[in-house]
Amino acid sequence: MSTLDEIAAGSSTLSAAELRRYARHLVIPEVGVEGQERLRAARVLLVGAGGLGSPASLYLAAAGVGTLGLVEFDRVDESNLQRQVLYGDADLGRPKIEAAVERLRGVNPNVRFEPHPVRLDAGNALELVEGYDLVVDGSDNFPTRYLVNDACVKAGRPDVWGAVFRFEGQVSIFGAPGGPCYRCLFPEPPPPGLVPSCAEGGVLGVLPGIVGALQANEAVKWILGAGDSLVGRLVLFDALAFRFRELQLPRSPECPVCSREPAEISLRETAAVCADPSGGPAPRPGPPPDPSGVVQLAPRQVAERLGSNAPPLLLDVRNPNEHAYCRIEGSTLVPLHELPVRFEELDREREIVVYCHTGVRSAEACRFLAARGFPLTLNLAGGIEAWSLEVDPSVPRY
Repeated sequence: MSTLDEIAAGSSTLSAAELRRYARHLVIPEVGVEGQERLRAARVLLVGAGGLGSPASLYLAAAGVGTLGLVEFDRVDESNLQRQVLYGDADLGRPKIEAAVERLRGVNPNVRFEPHPVRLDAGNALELVEGYDLVVDGSDNFPTRYLVNDACVKAGRPDVWGAVFRFEGQVSIFGAPGGPCYRCLFPEPPPPGLVPSCAEGGVLGVLPGIVGALQANEAVKWILGAGDSLVGRLVLFDALAFRFRELQLPRSPECPVCSREPAEISLRETAAVCADPSGGPAPRPGPPPDPSGVVQLAPRQVAERLGSNAPPLLLDVRNPNEHAYCRIEGSTLVPLHELPVRFEELDREREIVVYCHTGVRSAEACRFLAARGFPLTLNLAGGIEAWSLEVDPSVPRY
């Protein structure tokens, strides 16, 4: 009698089709029938169906996790296809949540999918997290990461966290009983403009696949209760050097979140800094308010000024590789980190319009120049991203 026949003759609740599908799991002592049944009973929430969520969701679905919830509000953009392996050319323009569920159903029809086509925010985070046993955070921006962490700590759910940038990846589990949370490591988000997004700094296409697979591995292990989890440990992966490092993460007694009782934790949204807007909704028309006093100009206003008899100097403060990839015609490149030693090259009497990718770094440059006697400094609201969407679609987006 084969191993599968022996299993089928036992008390397993798995169907014959499931026994065949999960055969390679069932013969592993750490999984077996009981473990596979635990996977089938599990409810996992994936926040984000992008670079990290793509491989994580594919492997969790293939592994037989019974219910997968997906939180995603974006649409498939061409720049996603270099790393977001859930999607192909035929999905361009489609809601990611729709394309993802369709693809994942093809991977494993036994899984129940619960789509949440919303942006996770302070109003819905706790309700979403409480509906699942475990959360896999594949978000690409700090506000969402902090909200996921805080909601997981408040709800008592583990947060399987991952992050990628260029050639570097990080993985850990936050919010587990007795372990640290994300705020033990980073109590507050960095100041706007300090950390570039993946859209601004880039990411090696295969890196999210590696990190997302590691997240899926940790989620499966957690559900099975097998092996050593990453609670209290942060794994760092350098793809360029192919080197793994591990840091021990103790729980901070002064953590602003996990040092409190769950009832005392309030969910709040941080400023949307360092978010990756690639493929996201177009900026709202007109300049957004800026409490710092930086004067904002909408893309069409900038275009009108550039077409006048006295056009302003168009100053690009992005990095040279960003400028080489795309730029507004006629602009001068002075990267933000070089501005403190090069600002004297600029004409103080001429109007200067500063731009970057999305308007964060350029606003910082405007404040710097204004403090050094440049009275006619303006910021391109939404950066070159908004310029491409509203003025010149021939300028590539990233």
